Amino acid sequence: MAMDHNPKDNRSLMSRRRFLALGSIAVSAAVFPRPALSYLRDTRHEEKLLAFYNTHTSERLNVVYWVQGQYLPESLAEINYILRDHRTDQIKSIDKELLNLLFAFRKELNSNQPFHIISGYRSPQTNAFLHTNSSGVAENSLHLIGKAIDIRIPGRPLSVLRNTAVALKAGGVGYYPKSDFVHVDVGRVRYW
Repeated sequence: MAMDHNPKDNRSLMSRRRFLALGSIAVSAAVFPRPALSYLRDTRHEEKLLAFYNTHTSERLNVVYWVQGQYLPESLAEINYILRDHRTDQIKSIDKELLNLLFAFRKELNSNQPFHIISGYRSPQTNAFLHTNSSGVAENSLHLIGKAIDIRIPGRPLSVLRNTAVALKAGGVGYYPKSDFVHVDVGRVRYW
């Protein structure tokens, strides 16, 4: 028994397939959202500036670390120094994506205030000590590899910092209101 084949049925089948494919893409986008546009925005021709205040050493830094599409090695060295482990004086290169996240964070908040640093890079010794004495410190913390920072900004409620970091969808966000800081990192997107 031969079946008649209607070309219109083929087109509708393709349309349904296309529709289902687009639907699965839309569901994926909702389940796995992309970072906020401000984080992805092309800033090749813009200067990127960050300001820090180290709450443990009272050191300050206000530095342009990116100009015309180039990172400035001297500025990165200054950032690495101010974000060093203040307990051991060990310095580690801070991940550039973390710096770019902080830059995006600053722009989202429209803030000129320095980030108050609670913790930047942590040496293995410091992290082990803190992990032993606090349930809030991960054994394999991203602080160990320069991909995390604990901060606050003067005059900004901690809840606003947390909500801004969450909206950027660029990594992990930890909220520590009792200790008065927000943790941000460039690991996988997660919140606690």
